[in-house]
Amino acid sequence: MLKIKYVTGLVLLFSLMFMPKGFSQSLRSSVNTGVEKYQQKNYSGAEANFKKGLEKVPNNFQANFNLGDSYYKQKRYNKAIKAYEQALLTGKNNILRSKVYHNIGNVLLQSKKIKESIGAYKKSLELNPGDMSTKYNLSYALNLLKHNKSRNKNNKNKNKNKNKDKNNKNNKNQQNNKKQQNKQNQNKNNQQKQKNQKQNQQPQNKNERRKNNKQSMKNPQQGNKMTKAEANRILAALRHDELKLAKQLRRKKGKPIKTAKDW
Repeated sequence: MLKIKYVTGLVLLFSLMFMPKGFSQSLRSSVNTGVEKYQQKNYSGAEANFKKGLEKVPNNFQANFNLGDSYYKQKRYNKAIKAYEQALLTGKNNILRSKVYHNIGNVLLQSKKIKESIGAYKKSLELNPGDMSTKYNLSYALNLLKHNKSRNKNNKNKNKNKNKDKNNKNNKNQQNNKKQQNKQNQNKNNQQKQKNQKQNQQPQNKNERRKNNKQSMKNPQQGNKMTKAEANRILAALRHDELKLAKQLRRKKGKPIKTAKDW
């Protein structure tokens, strides 16, 4: 991975010669002590000395620039930007201002503000086109932006496919639930239909029994129907019996007896 090159600007003490005589010695002492603490990685101590120098000369370029550096090392990026912006107001030439924009670009890049850092590096190169450190960091920021766009696109497609699979799964579940519900409704309808048929069948059977009973009462059971020949034989037998009975009576009384019926 590319590593950001950082410009510290902690060697600008020669500029103090332009300070008013009443403040030069005390300001120089505060800034020099701050530089020593910074080099010892005592960034909070360096911050205190740079602030002490700014109490004497608020618009001093070196003190503001170095204060921004100490904030950067402490990852207090918002305060670093404000200190660098103050240094920009008093930068006397393009080289000094280009260094400020370079460091502003670094702060923005560390804050994940890649597009803004690219803008700061470009401003630095406008003021000092030959600065290789700034060109290096600008290239790094551009590649990082390209990589992030590609990664975001892949993540977006991945999430899209994931959501699509999730929607398909939900649709499938909904279809299965709907199918199951339809099956349950069909079973319920069939059960109700069978129940209704059973209820309708019971009164019908009852009515049929009543009808049959009524018919039986109206038309008594006649048994097997008698044929004409059978009827004649029965009549002949009855006549024979009656004649036989009459002969017996005549023998007993001595006179004929008239039969009841003339066959």
